[in-house]
Amino acid sequence: MRHLLVMLALLAGCGQVFGETAAPGVTEVGRFVWTNPDPDFGGLSGIDLSADGLTYVAVSDRGTVWQGTIDRTGPAVSGMDVTTKSRLHDAANNRLNGDSEGIALAPDGTIYISFEGPARVAAYTTPDGPGTDLPRPRDFNGMERNGSLEALAIGPDGALYTMPERSGQAARPFPVYRFLNDVWSVPFSITRPDAFVPVGADIGPDGLFYLLERDFTGIGFRSRVRRFDMTGGQAETLFQTSTNTYDNLEGLSVWRDATGAIRLTMVSDDNFKFFQQTQIVEYRVTD
Repeated sequence: MRHLLVMLALLAGCGQVFGETAAPGVTEVGRFVWTNPDPDFGGLSGIDLSADGLTYVAVSDRGTVWQGTIDRTGPAVSGMDVTTKSRLHDAANNRLNGDSEGIALAPDGTIYISFEGPARVAAYTTPDGPGTDLPRPRDFNGMERNGSLEALAIGPDGALYTMPERSGQAARPFPVYRFLNDVWSVPFSITRPDAFVPVGADIGPDGLFYLLERDFTGIGFRSRVRRFDMTGGQAETLFQTSTNTYDNLEGLSVWRDATGAIRLTMVSDDNFKFFQQTQIVEYRVTD
């Protein structure tokens, strides 16, 4: 184990030395290492940005929500300022300590959080107030405690979309669950062509479903973003990295920048490990 940790620590600083592949018109804008002295800071597994990309809300897998503003030098992120840190609670106002994974911000300010154990989605009118669990479909009961609802997205009609990190079999597609008009359904599934698993999702301003996927290779992480139409079809790989191009990217927010291009903003979960980083990675997509 000690040798593995040392190897991971060394590889974490290797940057893009292992290279990456990207579709035409897809380019990295920049990467920023986000640090904060607060001992609660870390483990960020979900992020959602405002339409202009200048404010954010992020969730840690240890039950904290972070909100603030984004500094940019030109198009790239140069700073992440924290204005508010909140601690999540359940419906009885008991403090929650973990398993919070995905986040989606509704236009009315409601914050939705997806959890892994047990698999569920909760709504928060204020991030430090009591949460309201949405109804749970029967399918959620059979999901793995450490492999369920990592990804969460909200559509323009207010529909929520989530999916499990594990599908149960190597070639089985990932079902996408939609919560609309107080009813859960499975409108489509996402193909599973290889070892990548879903960890973040968003509905872009172009109306497409964007999916951040991760693969742990044993010495580090590979990342990929694909996008689909809202039937799960017309799959397009925007970029795919080799091991240790980035850290453990888990959260994804999709927005449109001032030039009209689609922007992908991602955050990495450092697992509260000294050899990992909280990275903000951005890509620009022009069609």
